[in-house]
Amino acid sequence: MHARTSSPTLWANFAIKRDLWWQFTVRAVEMRHRGSYLGFLWAVLNPVLMAALYVSVFGLIFKGRFHVLPDETGMDYALGVFLGLILFHLVAETLAAGPTFIVGQPNLVKKVLFPLEMLPLAQLSAFWFHATISLGLCLAGQLILGRGLTDNVLWLPLILAPLLLLTVGLGWLIAAAGVFFRDVGQVMPVLAQVMLWTSAVFYSPAAIKALPMAWSFLKWNPLLHTVVLARETVLWDQPVDLHRLAYTWLAGIAMFVAGAWFFRTTKRSFAEVL
Repeated sequence: MHARTSSPTLWANFAIKRDLWWQFTVRAVEMRHRGSYLGFLWAVLNPVLMAALYVSVFGLIFKGRFHVLPDETGMDYALGVFLGLILFHLVAETLAAGPTFIVGQPNLVKKVLFPLEMLPLAQLSAFWFHATISLGLCLAGQLILGRGLTDNVLWLPLILAPLLLLTVGLGWLIAAAGVFFRDVGQVMPVLAQVMLWTSAVFYSPAAIKALPMAWSFLKWNPLLHTVVLARETVLWDQPVDLHRLAYTWLAGIAMFVAGAWFFRTTKRSFAEVL
């Protein structure tokens, strides 16, 4: 009898939160392009321009290589860098905007019944929406200009899911910390730059492994392993490294749980601080 009476309430709460998440996500996407003449078209133009830039600079001018494929071309390198940058920007945007997810909405924080966890989720969903467009363009580039796509592309959702968990947990954690410590916002841009140069976006992990002391620290960076997995499995049709994939899942789940716990523990004090 108890289960029958509580179940509708549970599903009703879920439906309300889902609708709020959708509304705030749409608003976050629209706000990103509001006021520009081309509007939503920038969601496609930005990654296309970024891809063209990196193909030109890294693939043609600097003739960069990852030195993984025996017949690696400039296009292989450029597409690998483009894919790595798409994944990096997801984490970088989370780090940069995370401290403002809650402090930027003080009017909603003071509403007792408002599910505050929806605010970071909506912003992160907007980030992932734009990243999905960029990923589609990267795969199209691989199909048209690169080596083509194989069945290994089916691994991509399993490779990206841990990164989704990680960014959500990280977003909750930073959003809550930003309420109590405003200096968090000053540290995040520096941390984003550190992540860029320690996540194997522009080079192969073999370059780090040649430095045992550096590798002893950087091997724990889950973004590094996600970038390498996506690049080697999807673009270069190499067998997926299940050990590396398992580690990204462990790291993603751990960050998701830690972020959810910290956010839930501290959110009752948000209104007092703001």
